Amino acid sequence: LPPARADAPALDALAFFTGQSRGEGTLKIALRRPRAVTVASVGRWGSGGGLILDQTVTLAGQPATQRQWQLRRGGPSGVAGSLSDAAGPVTGRIEGNRLHLRFIMKGGLRADQWLALQPGGQMLHNVMIVRKFGLPVARLDEVIMRENR
Repeated sequence: LPPARADAPALDALAFFTGQSRGEGTLKIALRRPRAVTVASVGRWGSGGGLILDQTVTLAGQPATQRQWQLRRGGPSGVAGSLSDAAGPVTGRIEGNRLHLRFIMKGGLRADQWLALQPGGQMLHNVMIVRKFGLPVARLDEVIMRENR
């Protein structure tokens, strides 16, 4: 998991994803070969004050798919919302330079995602671990860069 870093600025996850960002990483699913994944994101503030994040996800060898996050602040360090390909609500907690998101995916898979802002404030390290019956079945390691800032 990405470590908390005292030399990184505090993370304002909603502000980080306003505008364009691009993620590049590797998805490793149990018993399968690792695959490259890219995520192009465009975030904007919704009328209710939350972030609407539209993403195009491309997994090597497959057609691109679309998904949408809707996130809002839930108290001083909380984040709550939805993800179009999740099976329930998204909850999160910000601690310093890290955001920990949790949600249930379709098929009963449980996702834990840690996003850590790196020094300079323009890059996040993202690690997502997906579990089924408590056992890890997939891991995403990704670097997300803000664009055009």
